[in-house]
Amino acid sequence: MKVTIVGAGNVGATCAEYIAQKRIASKVVLLDIKKGIAEGKALDLTQTATTLGFNTSITGVTNDYSETIGSDVVVITSGVPRKPGMTREELIGINAGIVKAVSSSILEYSPDTIIVVVSNPMDTMTYLALQSTGLPKNRIIGMGGALDSSRFKTYLSIALDRPANDIQGMVIGGHGDTTMIPLTRIASYNGAPVSDYLNKTTLDKVAADTMVGGATLTKLLGTSAWYAPGASVAYLVDSILNDQKRIIPCSVLLEGEYGLEDICIGVPCIIGSNGIESIIDVKLDEKENQQMIESAKKVRTMNTALKDIL
Repeated sequence: MKVTIVGAGNVGATCAEYIAQKRIASKVVLLDIKKGIAEGKALDLTQTATTLGFNTSITGVTNDYSETIGSDVVVITSGVPRKPGMTREELIGINAGIVKAVSSSILEYSPDTIIVVVSNPMDTMTYLALQSTGLPKNRIIGMGGALDSSRFKTYLSIALDRPANDIQGMVIGGHGDTTMIPLTRIASYNGAPVSDYLNKTTLDKVAADTMVGGATLTKLLGTSAWYAPGASVAYLVDSILNDQKRIIPCSVLLEGEYGLEDICIGVPCIIGSNGIESIIDVKLDEKENQQMIESAKKVRTMNTALKDIL
């Protein structure tokens, strides 16, 4: 199995690292427009193979899409990362052209690939990739919900003082500080509702911390995070390549699901060898449904910036 990662920055290189370490794919190609970056990181990662015990082939190339031929999955991380004080929405004008060009170049050599979009603003970039390529919706997947849900479970773990792997929870809606919806109502710890252990004030704080999870790290690091995003991509790619059929919140085109049309937004999906295998219909309560409507309005507002690009 072959995975191409477009963009060899912090997120892209970390994706490659985790995919190799976990032996998810037999071949990983890192591609970047800056000469030497992808080649250098690929060589550096390859030199860890004997100590970490993996056999994945890692290749780095500078803007040569012919090396990506036959990719089963392509991950698009390329674009400008967030800086402190910058919103994901402010990245639209810069990153839209990049994502559109990358999608076209990838399909020239891998027409049957599944594309995972990481570039921000992720929901809008997913919609752009879908509209500009004309691919069926199961083959264009926005990664954001997987990352947001991992952050949600981390904050629940801290509040509960219990292992994160014993906690179930998901975030739906847009992948943005004001658009994501942490579903505290249905989150659970070893099968029991977290509300059995945490009061409303604490749960509200967990939700608020989750929503600004990316911004918090950007402020601390001076740029976007990379460890958790890279791990979330690897988790998603693993479910595709190994047909795991995991339920993962992802940004996908909705055609009536959740009462929404013509929008890519985060909802729980079954992820397998066909990409989006199906969309899970979580029964939202009145408050959550209203939050979803408001989230969709904000995502649509961002999508209007694409009118001169599509």
